[in-house]
Amino acid sequence: MEMLSEQCKEVLKNNDQGSFTAPSSFGLYPHQWLWDSCFAAIGWSHFDTARAEAEIDSLLNGQWDNGMIPHMLFNKDPRYQRDRDSWQSSLSSHSPSNVATSGITQPPLLAEAVKRIGQQLHIDHRKTYYKKVLPKLVKYHQWFYSERDPRGNGLVVQIHPYETGLDNTPPWMKKIRQYHRPRWIKTIELLHLEKIINVARRDTRKLPPEQRMANIDALLIWDNIRMLKKVHYDIDEILHLPLFFINDVSFNSILVRNNTILREIAKEARVKLPDELLKNMKLSELGLNTLWSETFNVYLSQDFTTEKLLQEPTIASLMPIYAGTIEKEKADKVVAIMMNSKTFWLKHPLPSLPKNLKDFDENRYWQGPTWINMNWMLIDGLQRMGYQKEADALRSHTIELVEDNGLWEYYNPITGKGLGSPEFTWTAALTLDLLNS
Repeated sequence: MEMLSEQCKEVLKNNDQGSFTAPSSFGLYPHQWLWDSCFAAIGWSHFDTARAEAEIDSLLNGQWDNGMIPHMLFNKDPRYQRDRDSWQSSLSSHSPSNVATSGITQPPLLAEAVKRIGQQLHIDHRKTYYKKVLPKLVKYHQWFYSERDPRGNGLVVQIHPYETGLDNTPPWMKKIRQYHRPRWIKTIELLHLEKIINVARRDTRKLPPEQRMANIDALLIWDNIRMLKKVHYDIDEILHLPLFFINDVSFNSILVRNNTILREIAKEARVKLPDELLKNMKLSELGLNTLWSETFNVYLSQDFTTEKLLQEPTIASLMPIYAGTIEKEKADKVVAIMMNSKTFWLKHPLPSLPKNLKDFDENRYWQGPTWINMNWMLIDGLQRMGYQKEADALRSHTIELVEDNGLWEYYNPITGKGLGSPEFTWTAALTLDLLNS
């Protein structure tokens, strides 16, 4: 295990860009991503707390004045001007003037990362650190309720697939095809020109197309960005666009858990959180329970417009275990589904889509492969909810998967083969954390 631990540290060092850690040095991900950096900071905290703090400082430097922390902070290298131009964050009056970012967010794991760093610090340093980051962290959580909870029920809405972190997750992609399918994309499909798109895609030039999202899905996702830009990322305008929006169960579970952690951080730092924020945090816990499906015995994401549950379970359906606030009776049912060999408990668990669904694809991005970050959050949730046997089994399988196959972006859940980018940051960071916990 010591050799694996050293390999993990080397990956973090090799992917270090100074102020942030790139997801991989493979060339596919040259920028700073929100939840990637949160996971990276957790890994850094085990052997270089100053570097871990710098990772979070870099993320906070990209915060918009309305409180949003964007899902990407762009590398300033001139080679990536096209990437910056594709988002044009400066169209929004809320974006920072000194940092080019995307115009959307990503799963809110910042409080988790801050607390994990704090646990590695001396108590005096920890309190100082918490007090330093709390104002921006509180502003970030307030933003969810001021801009992303228009119904005031505690469930926050996601406006783009990238916000969920589960980019091409089937429930969203199917709905996108129903809600918004521009004529020019229909023409590409009609003329069977999809393969030409690979020329313009950085990922499929470097990796086998069968490991990435389908070309039409990539075009639809890109067109969503174009429409968000047209309204300058104004949420009031966005919610009137002919697009599909979701109350993603994974995103909302992560928010609930990080709300809890934010309260813990504030208590230790002796900082009082705003009453309105505390009220909204409670609403999120109640709102998460409304996503329960008696049909599937798990939680499901919700169509924001119709408020109907999307009738397709994914790895997101298990994530209320990470939230840690759900009823024991429901948690028992979720864990039973998780441990079922026909759904999620494959040879190398946990796949991003249960094996018994027709959309399951063991090699394609978020349609089937196993991801270490999802396993890590669920291991943590299982432990806190009292499922120690299941947590230990998932930890053992996860470490073994990485040790036997290397530090990849994601893995085939049946064969264990590494897929996507090699030497992947969050795989290294979270494996290191599992080895030290």
